[in-house]
Amino acid sequence: PMSAPNGARFLLSGASVDFRARALDRLSIFLRSRMMRSVGVVALVAAVNAEVYLKETFNDDAWESRWIVPSDWKSASELGKWTQTAGLWYGDEADKGLQTGPDARFFGLSSKLETPFDNKDKDLVISYTVKHEQKIDCGGAYIKLLPQMDQASFGGDTEYSIMFGPDICGSGTKKTHVIFHYPPKDENLLIKNDIKCETDQLSHMYTLKVSPDNTYEVFIDKKSVKSGNLKDDWDFLLSEEIKDPNVSKPEDWVDEKKIPDPEDVKPEGYDDIPAEIPDPEAEKPDDWSDEEDGEWEPPMVDNPEYKGPWKPKMIANPDYKGPWEHPMIPNPDFLDDPALYHRCAPCTHVGFELWQVKAGTIFDDIIVTDSLDEAWAFADETFFAKKDGEKKMFDDAETKKREEAAAEAAAASETNIIDETGEDDYADAAGEEL
Repeated sequence: PMSAPNGARFLLSGASVDFRARALDRLSIFLRSRMMRSVGVVALVAAVNAEVYLKETFNDDAWESRWIVPSDWKSASELGKWTQTAGLWYGDEADKGLQTGPDARFFGLSSKLETPFDNKDKDLVISYTVKHEQKIDCGGAYIKLLPQMDQASFGGDTEYSIMFGPDICGSGTKKTHVIFHYPPKDENLLIKNDIKCETDQLSHMYTLKVSPDNTYEVFIDKKSVKSGNLKDDWDFLLSEEIKDPNVSKPEDWVDEKKIPDPEDVKPEGYDDIPAEIPDPEAEKPDDWSDEEDGEWEPPMVDNPEYKGPWKPKMIANPDYKGPWEHPMIPNPDFLDDPALYHRCAPCTHVGFELWQVKAGTIFDDIIVTDSLDEAWAFADETFFAKKDGEKKMFDDAETKKREEAAAEAAAASETNIIDETGEDDYADAAGEEL
């Protein structure tokens, strides 16, 4: 006999095979339930241990006390304004964001994290939403994580740790930046392969996750659009191998695959064949007068016998050795970095530093945390709670716009007919039609 977890006893021998199978099924279900419960406990512990360094919805009037516009970066005439608004279409009118305006301005804004974020041995997650309500043609919409800095002078020259988010300008630039500042090189490193961004007029959520195993992942609206290894997709490190500087290609190395056939001889009289000949089918016009028009000459046509400049045929080179490959040696200047992910050491601020030709972008729902689950939970409460309502309001507005445009076009067409025929003639024509 076998003791089941619920205290019941099942005889597994001498009984029917069906009874034994049912007993094993119940045991399997019980064990799966315990396993799922354990996974849930692990997830709960992870959520409890997660830390949020900034969470911003811009829904209260106190946002201006948390976010600082730089006063020492640009002149007042060059700086744009940040306006609290839900925009023209939204899922919840009470849910606000910050909108840029007017056009052709610089926009600066930064906030201090609740506590400094050092992502050593932790995931780094930053997420926020962007709505290009204005149908942007040129302008940045990226966000920055920064080390300690002076918020009054925050601008384009301020050192940052990470720059992330969409950038659009014309047809050539429509990408999501992921740029890391790497102190050993003192360079801002761009990702090698572009990541596309959204270009419509609706809100979209951009999320970046960087992990201690030196991997990263970019999400748009919670869908993974790019992932990989930091070492592979950015030029953090020098090459592990270099070409041996003490070795060069031998002078007698033969890398010509084919050579002219030395036994091939140009046919006798080959160069005497003209490229063009008189058209044999041309006839002198009947009204041609040699005395008045001069001696008639037939037009020239391509000579079918002409084959162009003579070249000997090519044959395989018996001395061919293949392409020469430069020997590689270990790079003496190579230094590995097992902590490429450690970009916040620490980060203390988050901010926007932008130039927009066509302003009107709305930013909202920012979170900086060490837990992707925490970011997704925040997204469910904010972005996804209003996403469908915003889309419906936008679609309704577009439908109304099309209907109004069609009505205006019809009215304009009717006016043109009246102008061309005269009001009385138009009335008569309308009556006849009826």
